[in-house]
Amino acid sequence: MILYRIGELAKAANISERTIDYYTKLGLIAPESRSMKNYRLYSHETLIALERINQLKQEKYTLEEIKSMMNKWNTATPETDVSDKLVLLELQMQRLEREVKALEPMISGLKPVQAKRALAALIPQGVACMEAIRLLLTQGPPM
Repeated sequence: MILYRIGELAKAANISERTIDYYTKLGLIAPESRSMKNYRLYSHETLIALERINQLKQEKYTLEEIKSMMNKWNTATPETDVSDKLVLLELQMQRLEREVKALEPMISGLKPVQAKRALAALIPQGVACMEAIRLLLTQGPPM
């Protein structure tokens, strides 16, 4: 098993040691063990988690939201593939919702004909997506 000291992990993840300390304090990541000299040692899985955190931060999630998502992912077992896919779907829906909210000011600045044309292509896709989710939730196996 590959174990990284904080400086090595920071370099591999391309973030600062201070950020790793902060994420550790928040509970986003945790050291795997301690060395004989009491250095914190982080696993390769922590490096993967840091990459996931950076990706979610780029998608404008708050650290609290990221922590909540990471907790869901960390409690999953291999038998919960469906649950994992639903979590990913939830993340995608949240990302899309944020993108739509970011577009609202631009859409409101368009002339009515331009806005209608821009939204005309999206409405059928959006309705199809909502219908698929509704079917999944209403016709799926009993919970």
